[in-house]
Amino acid sequence: MTVHDELEKFYTTQCDEASRLGSSLKGRLELARVRELLCRYLPEPPASVADIGGGPGIHAQWLQADGYQVELLDPVARHVEQATAAGLNAVLGDARTLPWESEQFDAAFLAGPMYHLVDASDRRTALREAVRVTKYGGFVAVVAINRSANLIGSSVANNLLARRNVVTEILRDGFSAGNDRLAQATYHTVAQLRSELMGAGLRAVSVHGLTGPGGWLTVMIDSHYNGLPLPDSLREPDPLHTALECARLADRHPDMVQASSLLFGIGQRD
Repeated sequence: MTVHDELEKFYTTQCDEASRLGSSLKGRLELARVRELLCRYLPEPPASVADIGGGPGIHAQWLQADGYQVELLDPVARHVEQATAAGLNAVLGDARTLPWESEQFDAAFLAGPMYHLVDASDRRTALREAVRVTKYGGFVAVVAINRSANLIGSSVANNLLARRNVVTEILRDGFSAGNDRLAQATYHTVAQLRSELMGAGLRAVSVHGLTGPGGWLTVMIDSHYNGLPLPDSLREPDPLHTALECARLADRHPDMVQASSLLFGIGQRD
């Protein structure tokens, strides 16, 4: 089964990406932080943004609503149909062979490609393509999954013993063929992500903890309550606000990046 076939099957039958970022506390944190960090680096609207592997357009929708000119590309037909229905310019395609002209965009954003492209050479190709279509001086931003995320997350959810083999493989290899929770996924160390971005020719590379240490609060609540009423201690103050403030505080201390389940890397094209 090809990468595209596996992704098509996973996002058609197992995962509703259109609702993922709004249906869980962890997803809402991820959505808020992507917006927060991207807006820190993006030029003012109506700058143009390539949303590469943009799924059904969750991020592209707010970018477009803010006045940005957005072009979305995704390998899953269902996602492209959903993005088009949402009023976005979306095309079916591969991050490794982008259909756009060189230097067409002010910025490029890759979420899925950095973890769904398991082969390092494929990620290098995708990053080079993103750099190619970005104007000189523009930014390329990516999302990656921290290699330690499954170890900590399964411990917080108290299912580590059941997932021990998968977690062991991910920690050792950065990949597990037995992980049925996410199709075709690779898991980065902070140093590895930084190296891949710099290897693509980006300068002034920064790696942020996207969900931050407070992200584990959202994992705990999603895992153990899953829509059930929260006790007063977890309801007030709003745990999403707590997690956001934690991520912002951790941003001031680079060593805290390691404590985040998701990583946000960004660099500027020379």
